[in-house]
Amino acid sequence: MSRKQVFAAGGAAVAVLAAVLVVRLVAHHSIYIRGAVVARDPDPAKEIPVADTAITVVGGPPGSAVRTDNAGYFSIPIPLQRLMRLGGPVTLDFEHPDYQPFELRDVRGDQLYIVHLAPLPHPARLPSHAPEIKITHVIASYSINTTTALNIGSAVKTFQVVNIANVPCKGPAPCSPDGKWKAAIANASLDAGPGNEFRNARASCIAGPCPFTKIVSDNFANNQRILRVATLDWSDTATFLLEAEVYKPLVSDVLRQSYPVTFDRVLTFTIPAAAEGVSIEAELDGTMIIFPLGPKLFLSWAHCQLQINKDQTKVYRCELKPGYRFSS
Repeated sequence: MSRKQVFAAGGAAVAVLAAVLVVRLVAHHSIYIRGAVVARDPDPAKEIPVADTAITVVGGPPGSAVRTDNAGYFSIPIPLQRLMRLGGPVTLDFEHPDYQPFELRDVRGDQLYIVHLAPLPHPARLPSHAPEIKITHVIASYSINTTTALNIGSAVKTFQVVNIANVPCKGPAPCSPDGKWKAAIANASLDAGPGNEFRNARASCIAGPCPFTKIVSDNFANNQRILRVATLDWSDTATFLLEAEVYKPLVSDVLRQSYPVTFDRVLTFTIPAAAEGVSIEAELDGTMIIFPLGPKLFLSWAHCQLQINKDQTKVYRCELKPGYRFSS
C-alpha cells in the first residue's frame, strides 16, 4: 500500500470515528429552553407569576407538555436529534385557562424567555345599587414556634486524678506528653436531668500540681444533657472542678404579623417557611374581622393563591371579589 493510500485510509477512519462521536453526542445531549411566565400588565409590580401553564413544543411528540411551577418557571429539554430534525428554532405554545393562548416562535434555547400572558377578559360586573364594601387596615397574622432557654440552676462536681510523681513511663500508656513519666487519666461526667441541657461548661485544675495536668477531651462545645471530660496527670494527685449552668429549653408559639402590599385590587404578603395558622385581619366597613385562611385559602371577599418559593417561604396573593374595594 502506497503512502497516499495509507493517508487516505487513515483520514477515512478519522472521519468515521468523528461521525460516530457526533451521532452519539446528538443522541444523548439536549439543549434547555428556560424562562418564566407572568401576567401581562403595564405595571411591573402587577406582573404576577402564572403557575401551571402548559407549554408544548410545536411538532413535538404528543404528551410532552411541561408546566410552570409556582414561580412561573419552566425548563424544557430539547434533544439535539429532535432539534436537527425540526430544522433549527422551535415554536412553543402556552396555554392556561385564565389567560389567552400564546405562541412563542424562533426559540433557540440560548437566552431566557419571559412570556407575558394576557388575562382573559372578565365579564362586566352587573350594576348594583349596593355600594362597594370598603376594606381597610389589612394585617396578616401567623404563628411560629420559637425555642427559649430558662436558666434553672448550675451543677458542680469535683474529682481527682490519682497519680505518683517521678515514676518513669516504661510500660503502656498513659504517659506524660513527652513520654517520660507515668501518668493517669480520670473521667468525670454530669447529668442535667430529663429535658434539660448544660451550657457554659468548664473544667479546671484547682488543687495539686496543676502545671503537670491536661484536659485531653470534652464535649463542652455542644449543649446537651450529659457532660463528659477526661483529664491527664503525670505528677502527684490533682483535683479538678467541673461546672456548668443548667437550662431548660421551652418551645412556644409566638404570634407575628405581616403587612400586605396592595396594588389596585390585589394584596400580597409573604411569611416564613415555618409559619403556621395564617389568618387575615381586616376592617370591613368599620368592623374589624379575623378571617382564617385555612388550607383551602378561602376568603369571603377575595380569591387567594399561594406560591411556595425554593426556600419554602410562602407568598400569598389575594384578588378582591366584586362588591369590595380597598380603601386607605
